[in-house]
Amino acid sequence: MITAVTTPQKLAKLGLHGMVAALEKQQADPKYTDMPFEQRLALLVEQELFSKDARKIDRLLKKAKLRFGQAALEDIDYRNQRGLNSFQIQTLASGEWMRQKQNLILTGATGTGKSWIACAFGQQACRQGIGVLYMTATRLFESLTSSLADGSLPKIRRQLINTQLLIIDDLGIGGIQGQLGPVLLDILDNQSMIGSLILTSQYPINKWYDLFGDPTVADAILDRIIHRAHPIDLKGESMRKLKSKTTA
Repeated sequence: MITAVTTPQKLAKLGLHGMVAALEKQQADPKYTDMPFEQRLALLVEQELFSKDARKIDRLLKKAKLRFGQAALEDIDYRNQRGLNSFQIQTLASGEWMRQKQNLILTGATGTGKSWIACAFGQQACRQGIGVLYMTATRLFESLTSSLADGSLPKIRRQLINTQLLIIDDLGIGGIQGQLGPVLLDILDNQSMIGSLILTSQYPINKWYDLFGDPTVADAILDRIIHRAHPIDLKGESMRKLKSKTTA
């Protein structure tokens, strides 16, 4: 006996899982019975598009490997004189700076929320369909050092330069080895043609020059980063200390 293949099964075979869920919902609810065919179809298509967008965002977030995966711009705390301007954040949230291949620089003392805000912008980028990769500067430099030793630099180089939004967290921690300067310059030069950077650092921007051993390389790298960047200098007491006080 041959079992007939149902419409939901056919839709699932086509990969239209959002439409399957929407159709099953319609079939279970009598209110859809008298709804015109085109209106019911429009609801199915709308749900499928929503489902595809949600799955894409989920894939982008997993690939981004954000340190703070739940960070969101709408949850930013503007209290405690942190040096944050809500209008600037809302403007940056539109993502136009990323479409223009500009950068975002977050500086401030440890604990002021630089990494969290960087991840919040990373999540916002994923919501807008932009590919993101988060790395601490320490892990980035360790990867570059090991790839130089084992010959795998081309692989990690491709990954970095093809990322639409590259987040490098805690730039300057541990310094930057001289041999990595030219490699980093090459990567940032090529990545700047693809997309944008978010950099966080405890060091103010005017101290970044000293992080590099070669002044020529320093000039070239900073020229590519700073002159098309939106700087935000976070101030105030450590957010971790403030949270511990409120829960104490």
